[in-house]
Amino acid sequence: MKKSPLGYLLTASVMLAAGAAWSQEIADTIYSGGPILTINDAQPSAEAVAVKDGRILAVGDLAAVSAHQGSETASFDLKGRAMLPGFVDSHGHVVMGGLQALSANMLSPPDGEVRDIASLQDVLRAWMADNAEIVDKVNLVIGFGYDDAQLAELRHPTREDLDAVSRDVPIVIVHQSGHIGVANSKALEVAGIDASSPNPDGGAIRRGADGEPNGVLEEYAFFTAIVPMLSKLGEEGIEAFARAGAELWASYGYTTAQDGRSARPIVEALKAIDAKGDLPIDVVAFPDVLEDRDYISEAVSQDYDGHVRVGGCKLTIDGAPQGFTALRDRPYYDPVGDYPAGYAGYSAVSMEQVQDAVNWCYANKVQILTHSNGEGASDMLIAALGEAQKTYGDPGNRPVLIHGQFLREDQVDSYQKLGVFMSLFPMHTFFWGDWHRDHTVGPVNADNISPTGWVHQRGMKFATHHDAPVARPDSMRILSATVTRRTRSGDILGPHQRVDVMTALKAMTIWPAWQHFEEDEKGSIEVGKTADFVLLSKDPTAVDPETLSGLKVMATIKDDAVIYQAPDAVQQSALRLSPIAADPEASEQLLHAMADAMATN
Repeated sequence: MKKSPLGYLLTASVMLAAGAAWSQEIADTIYSGGPILTINDAQPSAEAVAVKDGRILAVGDLAAVSAHQGSETASFDLKGRAMLPGFVDSHGHVVMGGLQALSANMLSPPDGEVRDIASLQDVLRAWMADNAEIVDKVNLVIGFGYDDAQLAELRHPTREDLDAVSRDVPIVIVHQSGHIGVANSKALEVAGIDASSPNPDGGAIRRGADGEPNGVLEEYAFFTAIVPMLSKLGEEGIEAFARAGAELWASYGYTTAQDGRSARPIVEALKAIDAKGDLPIDVVAFPDVLEDRDYISEAVSQDYDGHVRVGGCKLTIDGAPQGFTALRDRPYYDPVGDYPAGYAGYSAVSMEQVQDAVNWCYANKVQILTHSNGEGASDMLIAALGEAQKTYGDPGNRPVLIHGQFLREDQVDSYQKLGVFMSLFPMHTFFWGDWHRDHTVGPVNADNISPTGWVHQRGMKFATHHDAPVARPDSMRILSATVTRRTRSGDILGPHQRVDVMTALKAMTIWPAWQHFEEDEKGSIEVGKTADFVLLSKDPTAVDPETLSGLKVMATIKDDAVIYQAPDAVQQSALRLSPIAADPEASEQLLHAMADAMATN
C-alpha cells in the first residue's frame, strides 16, 4: 500500500523521536578529565566515555557524551591520568601466579633482593623468621623466582645450599622460568627422589659425581615431582592460589587473564571463587592437551560461565631458553654448566605427540596454544600444523604460537602462511637479553629474539605477554621492553625489532582480544563493548619511551567497577614484594595444603 505524504511525515516524526530518546539514554558513569586512548583506529582518542549496565554507551567529545548525564550518573574524574582499555593477558598462568604472590621472593633486582647464593639463603631465612608460626605449622617453605643467570655464581643453587638454610623443613625453590626447581634433602626425601630414580622422558634429575641428586630438577623431572602438588592441594589451597593471582593481575591493569596449561581442578577452583564473588577479572583457561582431552571437549566454550571459560588447549614442546632446555636447531652459543659439545637442548615431547595433539585440535575445531621457544621446536610445530591443514583445512581455530624466543626469519614466514597468531615474549630482552647475547644464542642472533619487528613488518597482528609467574605480570615492563628492547645492562638488543608505542599497546589490548575470539567485546574503547579500563599515571604515547617502565597503574576497572586502586603514590613493586604480610591466613592455608600434598606425593 502506497503511503500518503502525511504517512511519510508521521513515520519520520516517530523515527526522530526515537532517535532523540536514544541519544538521551542516561549513563551510569561518565569518565572524563584526562587523555583517553581508545585503541580504535577510527577514533583514536576521546574526551569522555559514557557507560551503562557495564557497557560503553558513548565515546567522543565531552559535550556530546555529556548528553547522557542524568541526576544519578556518576562522574569519574580521571584527574589527568590516561585511560585505556583493560589489558588482555596473551599468555600467563594466573593460578600459578598465586605461588609468586604468596611465597618467599627469590627474584633478583629490580623485583627482589637475590644477587647470589648467600643473599638467596638470607631471603629464605628472613622469610622463615618472619613467618615462623606458619612454617612451624605447615613444615614447608616455598620460594619462587631465582635465576641462575642473575646470581654472582652463575649456577643453580643445590640441595646443599638449601640444606644450609634447613635440613629439617622441606624447602623447594622454583626457577623464574617455571621449568626448573631445586629441592633440599628433606624435600627430595618426601618427594621420593634418590639415586635410584630414573630421569623421566623430557626431563633430567641433575646429579653429583656420586650419582646422588644434587637437588636441581629440570622440566618433566620437576613437573612430575613437584608441580603435581598443585593438583593435590584441595579446594581451599587452589582457591588461595587463584584468588591471589587474580588480584595480582588486576593490580597491573589486566581485566582478562589467561591460565595457560591449566587443569580440571584449577578451572573448577576458578569457578568456585567466582561464585563466591572473589574473582575480580575474566580468566580464559587452556588445559594441557596431553592430559585431559575429555574435559577440554566437555568444557571448551566461547561463552563465559561468570568470569571463567575454557578457551582451548595448551601444548608444550620444549623448555626455557635461559635455562638451556629449549630445543634449538644448532648448538647453544656458550652454555653455562656441564653440557656436552654441540648441545642444542631437547624436546619435552615427541614429534608423534605433537602431530597427534595438533590433529586432534584441528579435527575438533579447538584452539591450540603451543609453547615453542627454540628453532627446533618451531620446526616441529610448523611441520605438524602443515600436515593438519592438509588433512582438515582451516577450521577457524586461530592457532597460537607461545613465546617463539629463537626464530629464524623463514619460520616467521611459515607461521604467517599457516595463519598462526604469534604471542611473543619481548620482556626477555630486559630480563635475559644480556644472558642470551653472551651465552644462549650469541651477539648476532640475540638481536632477533622475540622478533616483534619482523612480525610487524609483515602486517601481522601479534601479542606480547609476561608468562607470569615467570616474570611479574608487569604491563609497563612489557610495554617498555617491546618499544625499547633495553637489557638490564642498558644495551639495546636488536633495534630493528623495536615497534612504536601504539603498536605495542595494540599487542596488549585489541590483538590479544582477537587471539581469544573476543575482539567484539574487549580490547578497545568502542560503543557496545565491555567497560573494562585501566588508568595509567601518564599517557604512554606522550612520554619519553625510555621512561615507560616507570609508568604506574593507578586503577583497574572491570565492568564499570573499580577492582584495583593504587594506594596514593606508593610504587607498585614495593607493595608486592611481601604480599604474605597482607594475607597471612591465605598463605598459611596454602602452604599447609602444599605440605600435605608433598607428604602424599
